[in-house]
Amino acid sequence: MLEKEEKIVKMLRTVFDPEIPVNIYDLGLIYNIEIDDAGVAIIDMTLTAPNCPAADFIMEDVRMKVGSVEGITGVKINLVFEPEWHRDMMSDEAKLELGFL
Repeated sequence: MLEKEEKIVKMLRTVFDPEIPVNIYDLGLIYNIEIDDAGVAIIDMTLTAPNCPAADFIMEDVRMKVGSVEGITGVKINLVFEPEWHRDMMSDEAKLELGFL
């Protein structure tokens, strides 16, 4: 399971919000990753803003890329807004890239 989760994280690092030059994982938009017994990846994620115009694009990109991981049979995305995203959730690399450090 841990190996699959690492591969999922690697794929999530290739998903970008078209308006922000940092991947969604380092932005802190991924809250939780689980893989059930059937091989379905269950991802709790948020957006930088509830009315994000790229929401559909980002979620479809997550579905396609995570679904391509060997051993993953499906992808379920739970879009959540609690806790509300804020820039403190970003990795140091993301903060540096965006000029917050």
